[in-house]
Amino acid sequence: MSSQPATPAAGERQRDADRTRAEILDVAQREFARHGFAGARVDEMAALMRTTKRMIYYYFGGKEKLYIAVLEKAYGEVRALESTIDVHHLAPVEAIRTLAELTFDHHEAHQDFIKLVSIENIHQAEHLRKSEVLVNLGGPVSELISQILAAGRASGDFVADVDAIDMHMMISSFCFFRIANQHTFGALFGRDMTAPEHRTRHREMIGEMVVAYLTAGGRR
Repeated sequence: MSSQPATPAAGERQRDADRTRAEILDVAQREFARHGFAGARVDEMAALMRTTKRMIYYYFGGKEKLYIAVLEKAYGEVRALESTIDVHHLAPVEAIRTLAELTFDHHEAHQDFIKLVSIENIHQAEHLRKSEVLVNLGGPVSELISQILAAGRASGDFVADVDAIDMHMMISSFCFFRIANQHTFGALFGRDMTAPEHRTRHREMIGEMVVAYLTAGGRR
C-alpha cells in the first residue's frame, strides 16, 4: 500500500517540530560550550527557550543524547564546508590552500565548536564514540585530502611524503590553537591572536605553510 501524501496540517506540524528541534540544538550548543557536559543543565536550556525539560527529552531522549546530537551538528557543519571544495576543477596547490583557509575561517567563526571539541577531549571522546555518525565522519575529509595529495603528486607539484590524516592534523592544529589557546597565549605573550590586525597574516600563514611543506618536501 502506497503512503498517502502529508496533509497541510501534518506538513506544518513537521515544520514546527523541525524548528523546535533546531532551536533546542542551538541553545544546547551554547550551553554545553559554555558550561561543559557536566555543568550544563537541561532545566536552564528549557528556561532559555521558554519550553519544558520534558519537551527537550521528548525530542532527544536525555542529556547525553542531546549532547551527542550537538556534537553531530557541529562536526557535520565542518564536513559540509569541506565538501564544497571542488577537487576536480582546482589545481592541487589551490585546493589544499583553499581547504586550509576554509578551516581557518570556520574555526574563527564557530568558536563554540572549538570549545565543544576541547570538552570532548577532556572526556576522552567518551560521548563521540557512542555516535555512529561521528565515528564515521573522518572518512570524507580523509578522502578529500587524499584526492588532493594524489593529484598533486601526479602533477609533480607535491613532493612531500605525507598522508591525509597527518595533513589534516597540520591544518587543524594551527586553526584550532589560535582559537582554543587565545586567552592563555594572550596572558603569556601579551598578544591577542584573534585581533583583526593579525587575521590576514595568520590566514595566509597557514595556507603558505601547508603549500611550502608539500611542494618543498619538508626537511630532507
